[in-house]
Amino acid sequence: MQKTTDLVKDKTVLFITTKNIDYIRNTQEIRLLKEYSESVDLIYSDKKNNPFRILDVFGKILIRKMNKYDIVFVGFEPQFVVPFVGKKFKNNTLSIDFFISVYDTLICDRKKFKDGGLVSKICRWMDIKTLEAAEHVITDTRAHADFFIKEFGGEEERFETIYLEADSSIYYPREQKKTPEMKDKFTVLYFGSILPLQGVDVVLDAIRELNNRPEIYFDIIGPIPKQLNKPIQDNVSYTTWLSQEELAEHIAASDLCLAGHFCKDIEKAGRTIPGKAYIYEMMGKKMILGDGEANHELFKADENHYFVERGNAKNLAGLILEITEKNKN
Repeated sequence: MQKTTDLVKDKTVLFITTKNIDYIRNTQEIRLLKEYSESVDLIYSDKKNNPFRILDVFGKILIRKMNKYDIVFVGFEPQFVVPFVGKKFKNNTLSIDFFISVYDTLICDRKKFKDGGLVSKICRWMDIKTLEAAEHVITDTRAHADFFIKEFGGEEERFETIYLEADSSIYYPREQKKTPEMKDKFTVLYFGSILPLQGVDVVLDAIRELNNRPEIYFDIIGPIPKQLNKPIQDNVSYTTWLSQEELAEHIAASDLCLAGHFCKDIEKAGRTIPGKAYIYEMMGKKMILGDGEANHELFKADENHYFVERGNAKNLAGLILEITEKNKN
């Protein structure tokens, strides 16, 4: 396996992304490239609309002279770049961050289109063409690398796992400050964008199981849709959105954080380490993780890391209760 640090050492690098440049994965990779390479130039777009941003990036690639670069590094979602303008990189070493599979995300995870249909075939084609073109492939977990190799092909030695990082300027350990009304409560926090693989329904069912436990209080942050029928009870509050700085304060005030992923039916949930787990870890918080293969790559069961069977709300509720009892003053 070739490491990025060795690949780019003393080389000239062009970094391309269709995602906003301050996206955490972009900043993580740009920082790494700048540390080890001779120089790094950037191609990105400030446009807010994703299709316009992609087209803007295409235009910048097409007019850029590539002979000054040793390495072309395409960040988040290279599938929207490489199959379409990848010929520009034919004389460069191509490295990509295959952070997600378009096919796996749209067809298997979010089920936006029928598997085997035209859109499904296009998504697979984008994934396969992108992997075929790259000499070096980065994934966020080893479990994802294994899946991509099995599903789309590719030599294992071309793959490298680079785990996500939380933004340490926002998420860092700090003193726990509780409001007077919460000082005797054991606060359990969950936040998320409420994607299906996150298993928010399992969290909500666990909250229902603990309706008669006033000493446990749930702080739930995220846009929970009506169809999930969120429980309305005295020991839970819901917040649709917070800034990252406000979110960090809520996490700091909590006693236990729910990381997940908790969905049992979507295989990707087991191959992914939730982004929130990196944040909780950075802030030194106790957390409950879904018992998936990717989570075990970085975490082991101890007094700060607990694992629960995915899809099992009763087990999650029981574990929350157990941790609450264990941490009573």
